[in-house]
Amino acid sequence: MASKVWFITGTSKGFGRVWAEAALARGDRVAATARDVKKLAPLVERYREKVAAITLDVTDRTAVGAAITAAHTHFGRLDVVVNNAGYGLFGTIEEVSEAEARDQIETNLFGALWVTQAALPILRAQGSGHIIQVSSIGGVNAFPTVGLYHASKWGLEGFSQSLAAEVAAFGIKVTLVEPGGYATDWSGPSAKRAAQMREYDGARAAIAALRSNNVPGDPDATGPAILKLVDAEDPPLRIFFGSGGLPLTRAEYAKRIETWEKWQDLSIQTQGDLARKQAS
Repeated sequence: MASKVWFITGTSKGFGRVWAEAALARGDRVAATARDVKKLAPLVERYREKVAAITLDVTDRTAVGAAITAAHTHFGRLDVVVNNAGYGLFGTIEEVSEAEARDQIETNLFGALWVTQAALPILRAQGSGHIIQVSSIGGVNAFPTVGLYHASKWGLEGFSQSLAAEVAAFGIKVTLVEPGGYATDWSGPSAKRAAQMREYDGARAAIAALRSNNVPGDPDATGPAILKLVDAEDPPLRIFFGSGGLPLTRAEYAKRIETWEKWQDLSIQTQGDLARKQAS
């Protein structure tokens, strides 16, 4: 199998770092981006010319375009584009400030959009490519105290499903990776937290109790998995990473369908009869 060229955002740690290591270890080449490029030094030292370390803040659309161009110029092509950069914002809807909300959407949603838009002309010209969007089980479910994080991931899910239909004819594939809880620092040093209101202490306690029962996944186990995913001839639009995603989401969607069915009579009533109204 020919080696692939990857463009990965957020490679200083977490999934981005694990996946960059996995790709490089098997002989692929990686354009690795991070806000602090010095954190990529170990990758460069170990893999040398197979790595292009690029400083990038994904909220800067101009910088995103320049980074994609630099990676393409350096390696001559792009095969896998991974939108991994992002963070969790912890706070109830009432607690989150305007600046915090905007920053969350700018990074998790618009950052992925800018990278995707910048890469598409290259992938279309090649007639191939695979865009990996790092979503979350929080992209198909929602829990208290992370509402703006959910908003960013639900937005990513929506535009990526549209994107997949738009670019299939060009030979471009799109996959939403939806991890569950992993032993990364997503909820630790990487997270941001809104100022807390005591009125929501109960909501925080409830979600903390729920999380305490979760057994975190091993990030290193996702390395071989991401390679199988990008090597697949017909990769899925969506895939859970971790064992908890499917049972949780199956239950959630069952509740949604039950509610929609319960209220279907009212839904049909709102359709009206425009044809009869126009005829009269």
